[in-house]
Order: sequence, then C-alpha cells, then structure tokens
Amino acid sequence: MSITVILIKAAQLILALSILVILHEFGHFITAKIFKCKVDKFYLFFDPWFSLFKKKVGDTEYGVGWLPLGGYVKIAGMIDESMDKEQMKQPPKPYEFRSKPAWQRLIIMVAGVTMNMLLAFFIFAMILWVWGEQRIPMTSLKYGVSCQDSLAYQLGFKDGDHILAVNGKPVHYFEDLGPAIIYAQQVRIERMDSVFNINMPENLVAQLINSKKKGGLFVPAVPAIVDSIPDTSAALAAGLRVGDRIVMVNNVATPYFDEVVRNLQNLKGDSTNVTVIRNHTPVVLRMYVSTDGTLGFYQTGEDQLQKLGILKLETRKYGFFEAFPAGVVMGVNKLSEYVKSLKLIFEPATGAYKGLGGFGTIGKLFAPTWDWQVFWFWTAFLSVMLAFMNILPIPALDGGHVLFLLFEIVTGRKPSDKFLEYAQIAGMVVLFGLLLFANGMDVWRGIQSWLGK
Repeated sequence: MSITVILIKAAQLILALSILVILHEFGHFITAKIFKCKVDKFYLFFDPWFSLFKKKVGDTEYGVGWLPLGGYVKIAGMIDESMDKEQMKQPPKPYEFRSKPAWQRLIIMVAGVTMNMLLAFFIFAMILWVWGEQRIPMTSLKYGVSCQDSLAYQLGFKDGDHILAVNGKPVHYFEDLGPAIIYAQQVRIERMDSVFNINMPENLVAQLINSKKKGGLFVPAVPAIVDSIPDTSAALAAGLRVGDRIVMVNNVATPYFDEVVRNLQNLKGDSTNVTVIRNHTPVVLRMYVSTDGTLGFYQTGEDQLQKLGILKLETRKYGFFEAFPAGVVMGVNKLSEYVKSLKLIFEPATGAYKGLGGFGTIGKLFAPTWDWQVFWFWTAFLSVMLAFMNILPIPALDGGHVLFLLFEIVTGRKPSDKFLEYAQIAGMVVLFGLLLFANGMDVWRGIQSWLGK
C-alpha cells in the first residue's frame, strides 16, 4: 500500500471519527444544558497534559486534544474519565449532574448513543436519496459467480456456480451474498445440471480472516470483453480490438474475466498467446503482459453487460421524504449484522476473534481514493458500531452509567460515589486493555505481512 493511499485512508478515518465523536458528545452536551447542568469542557480528542486548541465561552471550555482516541464532555458533578475527585468532595450544587433527578441523568447518558443512531439513519437516508440503491439479482447472473479467492475453491466452489441459498434461505441479491456467507453452515448451489449442498467448516470466519483476498470469496462471473484500448497500449499494436472476447490465456481456458486477471498475474513481464473470439471466430494473438499483470485494455462495464444479458443491475431512486424510512431500515439492518458478527467473537471455534483490530483495521474499510459515497457509508456504519459499543453495560462507557442509573430508579438506592469511582477505574482499565489488544493485533498482522507470512 503506497504512502498516498495510507494518507487518504487515514484522513477519511480521522474525519469520520471526528464527526462521530463531536455529535456523540453533543448529545450529552445539549441534554445537560436542557436540564441546566453546568458543562465544564467539550473536547474533540483527549487532552492529557495539554491541548492543541481551547477557548472558553461562558462556563464551558471548548477544545481539541492531541490524543485521537475519542472525545469527552465534562459535566460538573459527574464521575467520568476526568476523575475529578476534588469536585466530588464538595457538597452537591444545584447545577451539578449528581443533583438532578435520576430520569434526567438517564436521558443525558443515553443522548450520545441516540445521536449516533440518528446520525446513522440520516446518513443512510441521504446516501439513498443522492445515489440511490444498486443491486444485482442473483437470478440475473447468466454465468453464476466466479471464485476470486483460492479459499472458495478449497471450500468446494467452482467458477460458474449458481448460489441458490445460504442456510436454507434464498439469496436474492449478489450484495447480500458476502454477509450471508460469514454465518454460513450450508450453501446450496446449482452446477451444470446438478443441485447440491456444500457444508461450511465451523472455523469459516477464521479462514476468511486469514485469507489474503479481502473483497469476498466471489464476484459475478462475466466474460472478458474488451470495451476500449488506449492508443498507447501494446495490446492495440498486438492486434486486440474493441469487442474481442478473451477465452484463453497461455493455452489455458479463461471463460471469465476474473480468470483472465488471475492467469495474467503469473505471466508478469512475459509474452503469451491470447485467444479471442472476434465475429464468432477464434483469433490467436501474441501479447505482452505488463509487470503489473495486465494486457492494457478496459473491461466492458455493467451497462454493456446488461445489454448483452449477462447480468442485470437494479437501480432504485428514492425521493427525499421516501429516503428517511428506508434509511432507518438500512440502519437497523446494519446494526443487526454488526451484533451477529460480535456474537461470533465469543464462539472460539469460529476463530472470529482473530479478526479483532484497531484503528488500522477500521482505516482499511475506506476507499483508496476519496469516494464520498463510500466515505459516508462507512461513517454511518461506524456510527452504528459506536452507538452499540457505547451502550454496553461496561463501567466507563455510557452503558455502565445507564446500568447504575436503572438500578437507582428501580431500587431507589443510589450507588455511593466511592463505588462509582472504583467502577470507573475498573472500566477504564478494561477499555484501555481492549484498545491496546486490538491495535496490537493490527501491529502483529502488519509484521506478519511484512515478513511475508
């Protein structure tokens, strides 16, 4: 991965996290203000020892810290990550968090998570309104799917398979296939004139994580049809023409584009025979394969493939108001997918825990070039993740505070400040431990990649 790509991905990650943190903390901030709590600080990122910027407006200090691990709002009279014990030793004041009724404190604590979910719903809605939704029906794939990962072959799949169902449920769209495979125990396929099941191993998730291909096991199987050729391309000089369909590379049959790409990777810098079909007639060309493993032509796009009846692309446009309920449905579906993936982590046999990662893993989600549609999609998905993780009943997270507040509301007994302090410390130790472990996994995978393992 080039330095430019790393910087672009890092910039997208920092911008996305900044948006999410600011709006999450704003949820706490605005509800605290509504209930007339004094807010001492509102910070993007943490500021141990010093801050990059700060300005006091009224009673609140607004600033940007130097440690990009989140952000915080310091509400007077609340035991939080600031661990301001001196303030807690003083008698409660009317404007402090601890002086407010439990129901108000509960609203303040859930406001951050609420903001994240509302933000996700809004972003998904805007994505659907601006770009619409494009999906490929599985039934429209004339040639089925192509295996872009060697793992798919090891599992028993072949190029040209038509995938009918996963775990007994039909897969209607190709975009749903990747998420469905993660939880697959059995996949029903049609191959030639046979229909049968392929049983998936229990540690499928671990194998997917260890796979070098991160774009999924399958791509739509489409023939390699030349759409255009640059004037400076050696392919043009070698006799390749627009409309040619490549069917053989180095005397090996390559009925699908993905197979052409895969075979060319083994011929970098060499010349080879390439057989094409031109006007229903086979033509053999002697062509040079670049050091990147390419011939120098552009593959036919989805629009032309649709005209040829090879696949169908369903595009649905949403009106402005129509997009909002659709955005909510999309957000709920992504939350459901995320929760199911987390469950796998707690099942050691699946090996899903090996996929844990920190900021490096999250950064890889973003596109290598600045693509606003991709950026906003992952920002919305991260907002869903942040909401769910924050509501977990772990001390130091919003969910921990909510748990203690619910206990107080139900029993009428408020936990002591000393108990809350110890719980906060314990929660912070757990969270920093998880943070170090997750980012340590990124470092370890980077070392393994560097060593070529």
